[in-house]
Amino acid sequence: MNPHDDFITFALQADVLRFGSFRTKAGRDSPYFFNAGLFNDGARLGRISHFYAARLMQARAEGAQFDMLFGPAYKGITLASATAVELARQGLNLPFAYNRKEAKDHGEGGTIVGAPLAGRVVIIDDVISAGTSVRESVEIIRAQGATPAAVLIALDRQERGGTADAPTATSAAQEVQALYGIPVWSIASLQDLLSFLKAQGTDSPLSAFGPAVAAYRTRYGVV
Repeated sequence: MNPHDDFITFALQADVLRFGSFRTKAGRDSPYFFNAGLFNDGARLGRISHFYAARLMQARAEGAQFDMLFGPAYKGITLASATAVELARQGLNLPFAYNRKEAKDHGEGGTIVGAPLAGRVVIIDDVISAGTSVRESVEIIRAQGATPAAVLIALDRQERGGTADAPTATSAAQEVQALYGIPVWSIASLQDLLSFLKAQGTDSPLSAFGPAVAAYRTRYGVV
């Protein structure tokens, strides 16, 4: 099984990836839903951190350079910290940091927790929707004199931004790459999901969702 299919299988087993009818923030009726908040026990968090770490190690082997991880509040906090633990287990010990939504006025104060932001920083998050979390993270990182190096997400929906009636020409991930000049890496993409569903035999209940997902991508997807 390839890494994409392995991840999708895990997400299905963890009930993080679901099929049916779901209304997105953009007002679109989506045939699938991905909720990284359900990586909510030790086994699941440990397993998802393996996929994040593997994707980072792949990028590093391909020549990408990065010095630390940053997890935007709130889901990115556990994802970045768990990924740092898994990377260290594999022999790559990187510092990590995350932000608070409100500044702390006692103790160490401020909104940043963890290692000082320095060098080339990878932002770790679950998905990119409107890109708000990435924009805030980029501003935080640059304000500390560090450099945003990339964004790593679990699933790239490869879906145009905007609303159901007025979609944009590009996806949220493409907008991030254009605005900040940094790559967006993902563990899996909508195309990977379509390939996974297509490979299911007719006796699998999952095969029934393929046409709806394909139609959704035809309507809202990007190349």
